[in-house]
Order: sequence, then C-alpha cells, then structure tokens
Amino acid sequence: MRARPLLCLALLLAACGTPQERCIQSATREIRTLDRLIAETEATLARGYGYETREVVRHVWTRCDDFIPGYGPYPYRRMCFEPVFHTVKEPVAIDPATEARKLDGLKTRRAELAARVAPAIEACKVEHPE
Repeated sequence: MRARPLLCLALLLAACGTPQERCIQSATREIRTLDRLIAETEATLARGYGYETREVVRHVWTRCDDFIPGYGPYPYRRMCFEPVFHTVKEPVAIDPATEARKLDGLKTRRAELAARVAPAIEACKVEHPE
C-alpha cells in the first residue's frame, strides 16, 4: 500500500526530465514558439484563409441558492440569469502575399536564432552529461 504513492512520485519526477533536457528546453523555448508560428502560417497559406478567435457571451438561466433572512434555515431557491463565455473560431480572409512575407520573416528569424542557440545547447550537454 505504501509503495503506490512512492511509485507515483518516482514517475512524476521522471516525467520532469533530466537536468540536461530541462536546460535544452529552456534554451530552445523561443525556437519552439517560432516553429509553432511557422506551422500555423503554412497551414493558413495552404487553406487559403485564416481563423480569428473571439469571446462570445451568452446568458443562461441557472438555479442559484441564496440565503435570504426570514425564509428559515433553507436557502431560497430562485433562477439567475448568468453569463457564460464561449470562445468562437471563425474563418477570415487573408492576403496570401502578406502571409508569405510573414512566413519568410519567421523562417529567417528561426535560422538566426538557431545559430545563436546551438552553442547554448552544447553548453547544456557539457554542463549536464547524462
């Protein structure tokens, strides 16, 4: 019975990664962000349109329990008109030339950053050998 929590803790700690992996992840965080943006821009160009997300508020009737003095120890049951927020993703038109320029800029930035991060990755491997 006591082994189960210890096993869970060991698995949780192993999932965090080695010091070398954490160091490399920290050094390459911005590259991963650029990779995500490049993939999104390429998908937008391939689709021919983009997506825009926005918040939409809808109001729904829900039961709310309020304690109103004079009604005894039980809460007074009534209905409340509560806001519920939804994120909506809608297609929008794009300018392919602008998206292509944006993609070129992202790829250029990624190449520059990769050249600067390579020594940091090597330093992580030297500082934290596996």
